[in-house]
Amino acid sequence: MAALCEAFTLCGLVAGPGQGVLGLEPAPGADQVLLTDRGRTATLYKVSDQKALGCWSVKQGQMITCPVVCNFETGEFVAVQDDKVLRIWKDEDVNLDKAFKATLSADVYRIHSLPHVEPLVLFRGGAVRTLDALLAAPQQGIENIISDEVIRWSEAFVDAQQPVLIFTTEKDRDYFVYVQKFNPNTLHKYKIEQEESFCPLSFTACLKNNLVTLLCLYSNGCVYKVLMSLQQNVPEREQVLSKSLLLKLVVSGSVLKGTSFTILDKDHVAVLGCLDSPPNVAKEWLTIWNTKFQTLQTSKELPEGTTGQLWCYGEKFFLTHGKVLSVVVYKCETSSLAAAVGKLKDIQTTDRRTTSSFVNWNMLQEEELASLQPQQSVPAKTETRRTLRSRRSAATKVQLGTLTAEQLLLDIKDSSENVIEEELRHFLTNAQMADFQAMIGRIMTNLLNRCKTEPTFYPQNCLVQLIQTQGLSYSLCPDLMAVALEKTDVHLLQLCLQQFPDIPESVTCACLKAFLSISDDSLEGTNVNLDSVICYIDIADNDKVEKQTGTVQNGFSSEMLEDDISDIQLTQKPHMIDSNDSCPVGPQKAALLNAILRSAYSETFLLPHLKDLSAQQVMLGQSWISEAGPDCLLGIIMGIPEVRPGVRAARIALQAQTGTAACPACSPTPTSLWERGGEYPDFHMSSLF
Repeated sequence: MAALCEAFTLCGLVAGPGQGVLGLEPAPGADQVLLTDRGRTATLYKVSDQKALGCWSVKQGQMITCPVVCNFETGEFVAVQDDKVLRIWKDEDVNLDKAFKATLSADVYRIHSLPHVEPLVLFRGGAVRTLDALLAAPQQGIENIISDEVIRWSEAFVDAQQPVLIFTTEKDRDYFVYVQKFNPNTLHKYKIEQEESFCPLSFTACLKNNLVTLLCLYSNGCVYKVLMSLQQNVPEREQVLSKSLLLKLVVSGSVLKGTSFTILDKDHVAVLGCLDSPPNVAKEWLTIWNTKFQTLQTSKELPEGTTGQLWCYGEKFFLTHGKVLSVVVYKCETSSLAAAVGKLKDIQTTDRRTTSSFVNWNMLQEEELASLQPQQSVPAKTETRRTLRSRRSAATKVQLGTLTAEQLLLDIKDSSENVIEEELRHFLTNAQMADFQAMIGRIMTNLLNRCKTEPTFYPQNCLVQLIQTQGLSYSLCPDLMAVALEKTDVHLLQLCLQQFPDIPESVTCACLKAFLSISDDSLEGTNVNLDSVICYIDIADNDKVEKQTGTVQNGFSSEMLEDDISDIQLTQKPHMIDSNDSCPVGPQKAALLNAILRSAYSETFLLPHLKDLSAQQVMLGQSWISEAGPDCLLGIIMGIPEVRPGVRAARIALQAQTGTAACPACSPTPTSLWERGGEYPDFHMSSLF
C-alpha cells in the first residue's frame, strides 16, 4: 500500500514568461536540496525548516543552462553558465565572479553527480567525460556521437561501484537508448520499438543486478517496460528493444495523461498528469500506482496546476503547484499478496507493546528508582559507566525517548548492530502508529539491504524481533529467507516457515534441502523450537543415565531392588523409540523437517522443485518419516489448522505408514502422490515433502 501524507510549501516561484524551475538536485545534507531556476540563480534549501541556506547568482546577461549539482567528493557546487562555462564554488563563497571558471569546447546538456562517484558531464553531442578529466584539459576535443539526434532524458546510476550513464534521444519520431559504461569504456546503442500514433512523453529507469529497467510513459496513458542487460557485449549493429505493457493509467474510465513520473520501489511508480476530461474541468493529479496489482493506490488533486515537473528525494515529492514549490511526503510498503487477501494476522496496538522478547532490566531498574525517589539525581556510578560508551551510543540512548521511525531508518544505514538492536527494541515496545505493518516492512527492507551490501553485517536479533511482531509475510520481505539461507540461519528459517502464509514452493524446497544437508552435530546448541518433536523424543537415555549412577540414598539401592524383582518383565511403552534403534535425525533436525511438513504449499507447484534434492537427501527424509511412525505424524496433523495445505502431505505420509487414511473425513484423493511415480521416477517417495 502507498499513502500521500502531509504537504507544505518549500518556497515561492517567480512567475512570468521564461521563468520557472530548471532543476532540483540533492545536496550534501540529508534534508537539503539545490534548486536552480530558469535564469541566473541557484538556492540551497533545508527542507524541514523551509529555509534558504544559501543563494548564488551569475551576472546580468548570463544564464545557468543546466541544473546545479553538488560534487559529493569535494562538497563543492558545479554549474554550467551559457552552455560551455563551468563554474565551481564552495558553500562559503558569496560572489560567483571570483569562483573557479573553465570554458569548454562543446555545449553541455547535463551534469550528473552521485555519492562516492566522480561527477559525469554529458554533452549535447552524446559524449561523456568525468569532471576531473575536463578540469585537467578544458579545451580538449569533444566528439559528436548522436549526430542529428536530440537528447530527451538522462540519468546516472552506480553498478558495482562503477558509474553507468543512460540517456534517450529522438530523431524523426524514432527513439534510441544509449548506455555508457566506464572501466572499460563502452557505449551501447539501442532502438526502442516504435509505437504507432503515440510517442513517449517521459522516461525513468532503475538498475539492479546488471539489469536496466527503462520505463516509458506514452501519450496514450500507458507505461511500457524495456529491459537491457549490462553484461552483454557491444552489438555490431543497432539492436531493437521490444517493450512490454506494464501499466494502464485509467481512473474510473478516464485516461490519466501523464507528463512525468518516477520509480518509487519495485512495485510502485508515481505519475503526475491530467485526467482525460473536457478542457474546462481538466484537473491535474499526483498519483501513486501499484504495478504488481495494476491499481491506483492514492492520489492528490492539484487545483492550482503544475508545470509537469516531478522530483523525488528521501520519500518526498517536489513539484510546482501554482506559484510555489510544494513538498508532499509519501509512504510506500512492499506489495503483499498475503495482506491483499487478508492472510496477515491483525496486530492490535495493545499487542505491539509486547512484541519484543527482550527485557531491558537496566531500564526497568531506573524506572523503579525514579518512581521511588523522584527527587534524587542519577547515581554517579551510572554516569561514569555511560561515559565509557562511544559518543554515538550515548547520543542514541539519550534520544531513545523520542526515537522516530525516520531516525531509526537513518541509524540502520551506518550504526552498529548493538545500537540498532537497542533502538529497535525500544521502537517496537512503544510503537503505536496506524501504519505499523508498513513501517516494520520498511525497517526489515533496510536491514536486508545493508546485509546484502555489507557481508559482515547480520543483525539476527533484530530480524527475529521483527518476525515476532507477526506483521510480516514473504511477499512483504522476499529477501529475508534468501539472506537466512545464505547465512544458514535455521532459527530464522523455522520462524518464517511457522509464520509466513505465502512462501513460494521453490523457497520451501530450498529450506528442505538446507535442513537435510546440515549435520546433526552442527545443529547442537542452535536455537530451534522443539515443540513439534516433544511427543516422540526418546527419553530412555535419560532413564538409563539415572539408572547408571548407582547412588544409594537412605540405605536404598535400585540395583538391589532389581535383583529382587528380576522375574518381573517391564514392557516398553509403545510410543517410545527403541534405544537399540538409532534415529536417523536429531531432535533439532526433526523439528526443522516438521516445519516443512506444516508449511502451506500446493502440490502442483511443489513437485517440480523436488528434483533438486539428491538421492541421499530423499532417503534421509524417508527414513525420518518411517522412524517417526503414524502416531507421531498424527500428532503433527493435530496441531495444524484444517485450511492449511501442508496437512495433505502429512496425511499422505500417514496413509503410507498404515495403509489407510488418517480418518475417513480427510482421506486424500484416489490419485495420491504415491501413485505418481511414473511422472517423477527419480523421486518415488520424495513427494512426502
